[in-house]
Parts: sequence; structure tokens; C-alpha cells
Amino acid sequence: MLEIHGLEGLQDNVGKVLGSSGWITVDQQRINAFADATGDHQWIHVDVDRAAAGPFGAPIAHGFLTLSLIPLLSSEAVSVTGMKAKINYGCNKVRFPSPVRVGARLRDTVELTEVNVKSSGIQVVMTHTIEIEGEERPACIAEAVTIMIPED
Repeated sequence: MLEIHGLEGLQDNVGKVLGSSGWITVDQQRINAFADATGDHQWIHVDVDRAAAGPFGAPIAHGFLTLSLIPLLSSEAVSVTGMKAKINYGCNKVRFPSPVRVGARLRDTVELTEVNVKSSGIQVVMTHTIEIEGEERPACIAEAVTIMIPED
């Protein structure tokens, strides 16, 4: 894992790939738990038999489930120290180029895209590419924006 310290460390790494997480398996239990948390019980996610006969040959993860894995996965790739708070601000762009079939393994590769000093703190944009093991196209590409407040 790469450790970056403070504003200077962030600025020194703009435009660089910071690292990749380990692989995690997206199992049916995780998909079902996400469906319960969000109320999205569409058959393509939770009905194993019907999804097996559907367009992807198996249940697929919700796109937003894949997106929600960014904090877990990216914490294995990079750590930013010297901050008293890190606040999710949003996403500039999110795409889901490939479905994540149940049982697929995912990892996140993180690139530091932008660092801007604002009155509210340091606005950091990281591009996350969620890869699917053994597949050419990624599951998700997202530009996540975080406001980081430096320690005093």
C-alpha cells in the first residue's frame, strides 16, 4: 500500500497510478445484502434460477454495489495521512462497462487525477477502475471526489 502524506504528497502524485487492491469475490450473499439495504430486488440480481436463464447466464451485482466497494478496495491500495477528516463529496463520472456475475473477483486500481485547494479543504479526485479478474473490460470506472481537511 502506498502512503501519501499531506497536501505536498498529494500534489507530488497527481497523474500517477497509486496502486491496486487485492481481489475480493462478489458472492450471492453480498448481492442479496445489498438488495435488502437498497430495496432493489430485481430478479437479475436475486433470483438465481431466473437469472441463470437470463442474458448474463447468472445473477449480476448491482452497479451501485460495485461502486460502493470503492472505499473497501481503495483502502488496500492507498492511504492519505496528515488529514483530520476525509469527506465523500461525490462523483464526477461513473460508468459500468461490464456486468459483475456472481462469483466474480474484483480489484480496484487507483489513479490520483486532481488536487485542488479550496476554502473547504483539499478537493481530491481519484479515478477508480474496478477490474474483473480474467475479463478485458472493467466493471466500473468512477471519478470519486473527496474533501480532505488537513490536521492543524
